[in-house]
Amino acid sequence: MCFLCDIKHSAWPGRRGFLLAAAASAATLASAPLLAQVDVGKSSSLRNLVPAEELEGAATQEYAKLLAGAKAKGALAQPGNAQLQRLHRIAGRLIPQAAQWNDRARQWRWEVNLIGSKQINAFCMPGGKIAFYTGILDQLKLTDDEVAMIMGHEMAHALREHARARIAKSQGTGTLLSLGAQLLGLGQLGDVAANVGTQLLTLRFSREDETDADLVGLELAARGGYNPQAAVSLWEKMAQAGGGASGPSFLSTHPSGPDRIQQLQANVPKVQGLYQRARG
Repeated sequence: MCFLCDIKHSAWPGRRGFLLAAAASAATLASAPLLAQVDVGKSSSLRNLVPAEELEGAATQEYAKLLAGAKAKGALAQPGNAQLQRLHRIAGRLIPQAAQWNDRARQWRWEVNLIGSKQINAFCMPGGKIAFYTGILDQLKLTDDEVAMIMGHEMAHALREHARARIAKSQGTGTLLSLGAQLLGLGQLGDVAANVGTQLLTLRFSREDETDADLVGLELAARGGYNPQAAVSLWEKMAQAGGGASGPSFLSTHPSGPDRIQQLQANVPKVQGLYQRARG
């Protein structure tokens, strides 16, 4: 469901409470420092080769297909689900911080859903389409602070538009032009767009993208009032979970390692003030 829409357009119980929490977080953002505290530079200019609106449209349709499939299997969490409500509370504190990194995020129709699966996985598609699998919450026994670090990391991929850049690198110019022509000329998704939408669930980001998302996600969570030290404990848990013969799905696209943990440890002090300010 879309979070920051008008209350009258939603039949979800507890919606007013969610919006009030989001408004409170927005007020916190207004008093926070305007400049980012972590250093990640500008987003890749390659993303400009892929129209943002079209990619977000493809993501919306792919996300809807995923949810429909989960619902058909009885695996899509309903509004009263305690874990889903927990995710909503965390999202309500992180989403108001998003425009700091991408002004387009103000117009995104953010969604957060929970899918029943043993997979240790979570993602955020372009346009703010977030999904968590129950496996990542249950098997890793995550605290709210650690969930916020995962959510912030995945949001950061969308905010920094890593998918646009990766698709630009992987698709030829002709394919990109075909995608734009199909979407703009026909007003609907063609085969190329559908293929791009499917890619969004399986994209492997570069090490640079992962570092980018780690640091932006760390700051997003800190601005939302979540303890930045949780980024370190989260990846320590991930490293332990990846020790078996078949590691978590999350680690197939987000490999853990000592370098990742050390880099996060080095950046925790940079956002500690944001966390204290949000909590205070």
